[in-house]
Amino acid sequence: MAKKDRHVSETPATMWLRQHQIAFSEHVYEYVEHGGTAESARQLGVDEHSVVKTLVMQDERAQPLVVLMHGDKQVSTKNLARAIGVKAVEPCKPDVAQRHSGYQVGGTSPFGLRKAMAVYVEAGVLDLPQIYINGGRRGFLVGITPTVLIDTLGARPVHCAL
Repeated sequence: MAKKDRHVSETPATMWLRQHQIAFSEHVYEYVEHGGTAESARQLGVDEHSVVKTLVMQDERAQPLVVLMHGDKQVSTKNLARAIGVKAVEPCKPDVAQRHSGYQVGGTSPFGLRKAMAVYVEAGVLDLPQIYINGGRRGFLVGITPTVLIDTLGARPVHCAL
């Protein structure tokens, strides 16, 4: 059962959002190992397509980057590489992703990252009226308007969904 009324302590992501004066809603759910966006969407009663996952990847030179993707879609690394002008893209290993982002895998947010990284967003995400994206802790999503991703985060739209 979702605990929507439970407050989550401050995370680097919520501090970043407040610092940039971005309105957001807090959505707490019981984290399930390997449950992914399907589980969070089910518990919160929202469409999995509007739950956005934050993926830390790297190019062929091991340069990290962030991809924001619909919860019910996968990233075509081939299409992503082509779209951003690199030879190849692959997911980072969990320990490497954690070192770059400062977040535990399963709780990675694109806001308040430890290391500055290029951020790319699947273009379709920008068409949604509201998205739910990780708030910097497992079992915690924030609801925001997707324009924040472009306007404040500087994310670049790409077409790489499968």
